[in-house]
Amino acid sequence: MKLLVTLEPDETGMLVAECPAIPGCVSQGRTEAEAMANIREAIDGALAARAAHGMPLTIEVREIEVPA
Repeated sequence: MKLLVTLEPDETGMLVAECPAIPGCVSQGRTEAEAMANIREAIDGALAARAAHGMPLTIEVREIEVPA
């Protein structure tokens, strides 16, 4: 399964990683590699929890274009 992940630095310098297709699935790391490893772990846990509760694994994520 391929999922989009966003990376954004926070005010402390940590990289915040989020998976928009899984509500609440957020992690962080000091480096991009650490943030990516942590979000993979968070995604695995979130998918398992959603499956255990009979929830859809992901929600639909769409792309939209707006003027800049």
